[in-house]
Amino acid sequence: MKNMVKSLFLSFVVLMLFVVPARAVDINLSAAASMKDAVSELADNFAKKNPGVKFQNNFGASGAVAKQIENGAPADLFFSANLKWMDYLKEKKFMDEKSIRTFAFNTLVFVGKPDLKVKTIQDVVKLDRIAIGSPRSVPAGEYADKALKKAGIDKQLEKKLVMAKDVRACLMYADSGEVSGAFVYRTDAALAKNVKILFTVAQELYPRVTYPVGLTTTGSKKAEAVAFYKYLQSPEAEKVLLKYGFLVK
Repeated sequence: MKNMVKSLFLSFVVLMLFVVPARAVDINLSAAASMKDAVSELADNFAKKNPGVKFQNNFGASGAVAKQIENGAPADLFFSANLKWMDYLKEKKFMDEKSIRTFAFNTLVFVGKPDLKVKTIQDVVKLDRIAIGSPRSVPAGEYADKALKKAGIDKQLEKKLVMAKDVRACLMYADSGEVSGAFVYRTDAALAKNVKILFTVAQELYPRVTYPVGLTTTGSKKAEAVAFYKYLQSPEAEKVLLKYGFLVK
């Protein structure tokens, strides 16, 4: 009897040696602040179908996020709000170059209180305080800065601009009444409670807002990150982008 119990015990121990507990895998996403809602939903949808996957999301100005990746922040995929910061990481060999592709498009608009008499970019000079993302790190601010220069009114606004850390901060300043208006993306304007779109910035004044996405060099070696990257190209993912107001072509 003792030998039988001992034999069963040893068999159990051997069996347990081959049982590997399920391990949750983290996918680290770094993305432009304007993509927060869409990317979060895409990640949630993927996680529901893949219970072993957990997402760690980092949102901010594309330039700030790119610098974080450069400085060692964990990232498997990077979503930028312009080509500049994607190219920056690509040149420094942080991106899997062959994976970089256009993910979505957006449009620059100006938001303010509904009663403001502002219908064109030229009318902005009549306002006292205008929020704009810091052009050095915020693509929305860089797009807006180029539009103001091309419209020939940048000098008139030098002392009126309020620099924000990202495009969502721009929207918050306008929505809370801290500024008269703000340059944001159309997708962000949809989240406003107290302001509305006063005009759409003419496309000929700035480059088209383009969102590239790509796997980082570390992400390209992680099967789960590659699977999520492929999911981003699915019809389901496209529906999520359209839901939040992004353009896909």
